[in-house]
Parts: sequence; structure tokens; C-alpha cells
Amino acid sequence: EFITIISVMDLIDVSSSLASLGQRLRECRIARGDTQALFADRLGCSAVTVRAMEKGDSAVGVGWWAKAFWLLDRLPELDGLLRQSSLFEDFTGRKRQRRKRGTP
Repeated sequence: EFITIISVMDLIDVSSSLASLGQRLRECRIARGDTQALFADRLGCSAVTVRAMEKGDSAVGVGWWAKAFWLLDRLPELDGLLRQSSLFEDFTGRKRQRRKRGTP
């Protein structure tokens, strides 16, 4: 059985990333001229949920984040988060050729 141990540093990294994402959401919302209440209404949630997202609260469901990306016309960015392709493939549009061991 495989057991994953999450260190305190890993949790700090996750919290920091969520806080940064929340800050960027806040900046996008403000750039649209939306209040938290108006953005929440457009999103279909409460202003409390929007505040939690902007604070980087890990309890906010990914569904709300997906709706926020959609509302901000940024859904393709969410779609690309866990892609199997490499940056090379994304940039060039083709897969990198892997060499076999012992071949130049």
C-alpha cells in the first residue's frame, strides 16, 4: 500500500499557490468593474464564496473555479492545467523524438 506523507512545506506551497490564484481572480474581477456581490451573482454563488476564492480558501470546490474561469473567458487556461504534453510539444506542435540508450 502506498502512503503519501504531505510535509508542512508542501502545505505552505499549496496555500501560497491558492492565495496567488485568489489574488489574480480578484484582479480580474476588479478589471471587469464587478463588485464581489455582482461577480457572485453572475457566477451563481454567494459573495461569501467569492471572498473565500479570493482568499485562496482550499474548501472552495473546483466547480466554482471552473465557472469563474468560464465567466472570465479563461476556460482554455483551466483546460490546459494537467495536460500530458510537454512545453516542447505545446510550442512546436509535435512530439520530441526520444533516443534509445547508446545511440547518438
